[in-house]
Amino acid sequence: MARDGRQDAAVSIIVEFFVAPDDVAAAGVLDAGPEGVFESVPFGNFVAGTAVIEWESILTGRGFAELVALGMPRIVADAGDGSSCLVFAFSPALRVGLAAADDARLDGVVSEWVRRDAGDGGAFDPEMARLILDDVAGLARLAIQEGHEVYCWMA
Repeated sequence: MARDGRQDAAVSIIVEFFVAPDDVAAAGVLDAGPEGVFESVPFGNFVAGTAVIEWESILTGRGFAELVALGMPRIVADAGDGSSCLVFAFSPALRVGLAAADDARLDGVVSEWVRRDAGDGGAFDPEMARLILDDVAGLARLAIQEGHEVYCWMA
């Protein structure tokens, strides 16, 4: 993660957000990913760990550095072999915040996320940002309905 001396999770080729009942089940998809195992939405080529912290910062008003200091996002499984494969968990605050967000709130999160990304030298497309947040918010709603959690698998 690029700014404020944060841990850097490289840009991933594959990013899949998914819903799982718990950390043990989520960690079980480390090698092959969640597709076909859990409800998931695939994306690619962005730093999902940084994005998740940004979303939580925007939704909760907590500072990015504060969230990083709290260990966000929480790593559930890491291949540990130098590959980029890992699974991390959303915080309860982010899961609930995304699940509760209506269209206007998601528009605000997208605008702020894209603005922050541009400030860090990025150029995230607002339409793609909205697509990602719509899909992830849908997963958050599903997770709450099922009493599950939201995770991200990166490879």
